[in-house]
Order: sequence, then structure tokens, then C-alpha cells
Amino acid sequence: MNYVIEPPAPATVAVADSDARFPVRRVFCVGRNYDAHVREMGKNPDRDPPFFFTKPADAVVDSEITIPYPPETENFHYEAELVVAIGKGGFRIDKKDVSKHIFGYACGNDLTRRDLQLAAREAGRPWDWGKGFDLSAPCAPLHRIEDTGELTTGSITLSVNGELKQEADLAQLIWDVNEIVSILSRSIHLQKGDLIYTGTPAGVGPIIPGDVVVVRIEGLTDLVTTIGDPA
Repeated sequence: MNYVIEPPAPATVAVADSDARFPVRRVFCVGRNYDAHVREMGKNPDRDPPFFFTKPADAVVDSEITIPYPPETENFHYEAELVVAIGKGGFRIDKKDVSKHIFGYACGNDLTRRDLQLAAREAGRPWDWGKGFDLSAPCAPLHRIEDTGELTTGSITLSVNGELKQEADLAQLIWDVNEIVSILSRSIHLQKGDLIYTGTPAGVGPIIPGDVVVVRIEGLTDLVTTIGDPA
């Protein structure tokens, strides 16, 4: 096929114990999915239906990469998250069938320009500028579900320069992975290559140039991100 401009390189994620990579189609994120984080953000943690926002596929970046401190913000935050990779598409997926559609899991970080997100929220505007900027979705290598089993419990932590900032268990998700995937698939046809960032525990906070951020989930490869000087 001929193109009028050179097409961009596809976004991909590393796969643990493999030279192959996982192609990224879309990135979905779940908002406020741990009780303590909901309270931290000044909201009521009642089990309301989950809500979703998106990031561009090319916001995904590998572990062990230095990410420049992003422009237009003075309050740049980390958010440790479990990432679910969809390996088989589906629509209106039943909760009991979700595992058949999962390729694997990874540690992720939903980087956020918090000042821009909160300003948009207060004005009733979309969160895109606070959430969907360049390099805002670091992701560690994916582990195949046949190697990990379904992840329903396990420690999730985040540290900055060795200091523990976030600590929870996947069992504390308000909406678990099976529910998240099932609910999302009612609104859209999930496709192979989709990534879902499942929400962050309490303890979110700012990071600055020079910080080294480590997300750790029991049984998965750590995600290590260094924050560099502004581009």
C-alpha cells in the first residue's frame, strides 16, 4: 500500500522471557478503583460503576527508560497500576470468560499532570491533557496468563528513590479484573492489542527530575522509570 507520508512505527510492549513484542492497539484506564485512593481524591468510595479514560497507544514506553519531565505542569504524579493485555477480542464478555481474552499482565504507571487534570475536572472538561500526554504510560514486560494464572491477589507497591509511597493488594480493587473487562466490553468491542490500566492505590504524589520510580507487583517484572530534565 502507498501512503502519502511514512506511517508511524507501531507501539509495542516487551514480553517477559521473549524477543517478541506485544502490539498495542489502544490504552484504556480505570479511574478511582481503590477505596483509599477515592477518598484521597476527595470523592465518595461507594461502589459506583467504573469509569474509563484513554491514552494514545504511543504513550506506552518500556521499563528502564528515562522520561523527560513533561511540559505545562508543576505537579507531575506517579500512579502504580496493574496492566491487563487483551489477546483475544470480544464484545459483551461474561465475567466467567474474561481469562480466555487475556494475554497477560504487567506493572504499569499512569503518569499524570495532576494540576492539568484537576483544572479540567473542576471545569467539567475532558482529562486528556492531564493524562494522555507523551510517554505517560510506562509498562514493564508482559507476563503471559498461562505463567501467572489469574491475578486476583498480590502486593502492589511503588517507591521513589527507594522510599515506599504506595502499598496495597490487588484484592482491594473495587472492581476486579474480570468485572473491569466485562463492563468495558459492553460499551466497545475489545480488540487484541488493547491494554487496560486497572487503577491505582492511595499514596499518589509528585515526582521531579532525578527521581527513580519503581512499581512492583508480586509475580511480575518490576517497572523502573527515571525522571529526566524537561525536554
